[in-house]
Amino acid sequence: MRRRVPQLVCGLFGLLIFTLHFLTSDQAHRTYRLILDDYYQIVFAFALLVGVVSFIRVNLKAVERGKDRPYRIVSLLGLLLMPVLAMGWGIGGDSPFLWVFDNVQVPMQATVFALLAFYVASASFRGFRARSLPATVLLLSALLTLLSRSDLGGFMAEYITPVADWVRYNPSMSARRAILIGIGLGSLTTSLRVILGIERTWLGGGK
Repeated sequence: MRRRVPQLVCGLFGLLIFTLHFLTSDQAHRTYRLILDDYYQIVFAFALLVGVVSFIRVNLKAVERGKDRPYRIVSLLGLLLMPVLAMGWGIGGDSPFLWVFDNVQVPMQATVFALLAFYVASASFRGFRARSLPATVLLLSALLTLLSRSDLGGFMAEYITPVADWVRYNPSMSARRAILIGIGLGSLTTSLRVILGIERTWLGGGK
């Protein structure tokens, strides 16, 4: 029963939203917008709460085991400190919340993305080796795009930029659309599996 009820609710609401999306009446449109605009925010708030509770539990267990204890403690302190600063002093321009965000959160994000840049550069170096015709085409396209968006190609920008734009808006766009179609079909398949009760992993494991 503990698994049947959530599965039934998920299936009914999935079918309801799927049906309302294709109906053309004003009442169906208003109901559809009501579910997406209002009830979606409620579900999102509860999902955020579940994520916070799960984050706290996982990190507390890690602290007890002594695994990466300093980092776990800092994470927990940050999670508890930010809401206190926001509710106590607001989130205005001179608030402690914004100061911590600008001087702690933003530099940490910049550090993470800077580290990722090295991995991206390493993967690009391995992927762009012209060992075959497709790899050569990929390498030339990447070079055209980089030169058209950098100062190095300024002296010949009038020749490179139109070619790079053509690559971006034609062959590259075709590949992007094919990827988006594949993502859409995958999302549709997963949604139907969840609505029909075939996919049950979201219930907490097991069949």
